[in-house]
Amino acid sequence: MGFKMGTTSEFVGCLFLSGMLLCMAQGNVHYYEFVLRESNFTRLCETKSMLTVNDSFPGPVIRVNKGDTAYVTVHNQGYYGVTIHWHGVKQPRNPWSDGPVYITQCPIKPGSSFTYEVIFSVEEGTIWWHAHSDWTRATVHGAIVVYPTVGTTYPFPEPDGEEVIVLGSWYTGDLYEMEFEYLSTGEIAPASDAYTINGQPGDLCKCSSESTYRRLVDYGKTYILRVVNAVMNVEMFFAIAEHNLTVVAIDGAYVKPIVTSYILIIPGQTMDILVTMDRPLGHYYMATRQFDNVDKLPTFDRVNATAIIEYRGNYTPPATPTFPSILPSYEDSDAAKSFTVRIKSLADIEHPVDVPINITTRMLITSAANTIIYPDGVSSLASSLSNISWANPSTDILLAYYRNISGVYTPDFPDWPLYFFNFTGPVVESDEITSKGTKVKMLNYNEQVEVVFQGTTVFDSPEDHPIHFHGHSFYVVGSGEGNYDNVTDPPHFNLVDPPYVSTVTIPLSGWVAIRFVANNPGVWFWHCHMEKHLIWGMSTVFIVKNGGTPETSIRDPPPNLPTCSGFTTRIQRLGEVNKSNMI
Repeated sequence: MGFKMGTTSEFVGCLFLSGMLLCMAQGNVHYYEFVLRESNFTRLCETKSMLTVNDSFPGPVIRVNKGDTAYVTVHNQGYYGVTIHWHGVKQPRNPWSDGPVYITQCPIKPGSSFTYEVIFSVEEGTIWWHAHSDWTRATVHGAIVVYPTVGTTYPFPEPDGEEVIVLGSWYTGDLYEMEFEYLSTGEIAPASDAYTINGQPGDLCKCSSESTYRRLVDYGKTYILRVVNAVMNVEMFFAIAEHNLTVVAIDGAYVKPIVTSYILIIPGQTMDILVTMDRPLGHYYMATRQFDNVDKLPTFDRVNATAIIEYRGNYTPPATPTFPSILPSYEDSDAAKSFTVRIKSLADIEHPVDVPINITTRMLITSAANTIIYPDGVSSLASSLSNISWANPSTDILLAYYRNISGVYTPDFPDWPLYFFNFTGPVVESDEITSKGTKVKMLNYNEQVEVVFQGTTVFDSPEDHPIHFHGHSFYVVGSGEGNYDNVTDPPHFNLVDPPYVSTVTIPLSGWVAIRFVANNPGVWFWHCHMEKHLIWGMSTVFIVKNGGTPETSIRDPPPNLPTCSGFTTRIQRLGEVNKSNMI
């Protein structure tokens, strides 16, 4: 079975699909089939089998217009359970198709299928999709391009062409085995063996130059690059030799144009970038490298992944493409900060901002690496939000909430840390201890919420944390170094044109403040988008209650939801085998 797509135009009324009666507003409807299966790929002189969608790495691009709906049927022909998340898609009233495993659904079991209904509403620009179970997103991911509503256009001149650029991680070994080892031993998360641009490491890596990704361009034309950071655990610098970049959108929302020679893009983030091909005819490298903001890792991936821009025309190609000399070095924190502070919402008449002012809920959430001590005295490494390390339940949170099933979670995630200390100063051993919990935060419909995420130096290991919120975008109203001060910091908040995003970084030994309106009823995941921290427990769930009318309430569940019975994810299965071997 291959990749298929269909579209019906200006669809109004109701559609009967897979036993579901679905009433839709006006907009196009698209159909996709994703076939999950193991495929062989050769990189860095070695061949390996890995899980992909439709035998491609990265996976297929979904293209829609703002306001459309896509039905994506996932056929799992792999060996373990998997889920798919539609990153940056609000999914109004439809958490059933959001995708995080054990949060809104159970895994799609091998040999079975599940149809996601992906509702595009406020998004415009580039977002993406990826697996959301175990570390499968390393190979199961792809871009989503949301064009303007039919009859409208961009807030900038129409580009002459477009190019999707997906930055990824490549591991020569079995990533699932690495993940299990990471969880079992508490070792440092494995560094990737290379980074990739559209699935290829590029000229600077062994056995890679013949397959380097290339793009032919015409002199004088302007292209829109749709960049996705799908890497597993790090922020990335990206540049094109001798070409200026103009960032016009981030996370599916327009920003004031940022003219720059490079970008910093965090895990889970997407950017739309205009590039005018105005340099002498020749070959130029696109290049990306890791931003190592930790400065304490014994090893990290120092590969510079490359792709090539080739101008059409009559000229002698250079022996080697020009490399971007302006690409910041691995540890250039000044370059990272100077780019990030320039991000502002477009905030014009057609794209107004609506920053919540009458805040009804305020929260301070800390992020940390921790130690858990179990009742038998065994300890292991973990990560936490507000000193609570997330524990997946036996069934998904959404179904338990919808059906009022008790004992699955508790509605007591705290508004404030359980105790206060000098978050970004010297810490004592007791500050490092956390505990497991399945605690969620309950919000009333239309509450105006302010959350300050506070980084910590617990374990003497401060690090940036890219935090992603499902089901909502939010305004980033402020950030700073050190400990947040609720008296002196709020007067400096940007309430005029703050960026409107779904992923934001908690800065190294610092804080970031966000605001949003809880206007999407459902169960929504908050988590660090570094996979090493997510699987250790740096996540929580916000539940937005119904608003009292059918139009402000969670929709009914589809009839074919996967169930949670059996060991269906790869990591669960590895754990079960490990237990058997120890008996």
